[in-house]
Amino acid sequence: MGDKVAHNFAGLALHLWTIDTTPLEAALKAAKAAGFDAVELRRVDFKRCHERGLSNEAVLTLIRDSGLKVSAVGAEYGWTFAAKDDRERLFASLEETCENAVALGCATVMSGIGPGTAPFDEGVANVRRAGEIVARHGLRLALEYQFQHPIVRNLDILRDLIARAAQPSVGLLLDAYHLQRGGRPGRGFEEVSGPEIFYVQFSDVPDGPPNGVPPTDRLPPGKGIVRWSDLFQSLAAKGYGGFLSYEAPNPAHWARDAADVAREGEEATRRALMQTFGRASQA
Repeated sequence: MGDKVAHNFAGLALHLWTIDTTPLEAALKAAKAAGFDAVELRRVDFKRCHERGLSNEAVLTLIRDSGLKVSAVGAEYGWTFAAKDDRERLFASLEETCENAVALGCATVMSGIGPGTAPFDEGVANVRRAGEIVARHGLRLALEYQFQHPIVRNLDILRDLIARAAQPSVGLLLDAYHLQRGGRPGRGFEEVSGPEIFYVQFSDVPDGPPNGVPPTDRLPPGKGIVRWSDLFQSLAAKGYGGFLSYEAPNPAHWARDAADVAREGEEATRRALMQTFGRASQA
């Protein structure tokens, strides 16, 4: 979308799972060429570069030199309900993620819930501790539910988890895919206040059952059943001004040229935003 973003959203980000089989250098170029304003990075993006012999500082330099903003940096999943013997390692990993986010000028760390079988009360304590970690770095933590998760499978449970933790630096990550699959399509999060929403991911949803756990059947806007105008209008009405991160993992995307996949997603999102708000406004 270049420097024009509809209705005061911060911009469009490309979640690199969308082009998962593409090395980081090429993925950054594809995102830039497609017109994305930012990228969302995962822990695995750093890990793969390290496995190729790049130092962490070299990876950070590569990202900075792309000219793209970083909308969020993903933490290693599993700390929420981690067993005690793995908890410290995962929180140390979260510290590293925070350090990378700060180095990249990124204000948001995101995390899914991930595996683990600790009791819910321990999960609450872990969310509180994670919030303390990100707050020490001056960051915010956006926490995501997954509709197939054995514990935090819907928006109500995630909100309860965060509310019990009572840590101001922790808020909601809303994903259009999981909202749709979890019975909250379109404006289905009306009871959520704007300040609760820290980050937004999106992709369209096929008219059929998911293809696995996690699902990798995600589509560009307009190719599925998500009611985009309802979704975007609801976010705007709540005053959400953060990034919209296009997360569309799909084997069909991974088999194609990354630049074409990125461009298709950016253009489809721009059409959906234009159909919702009309002419794009200056960010």
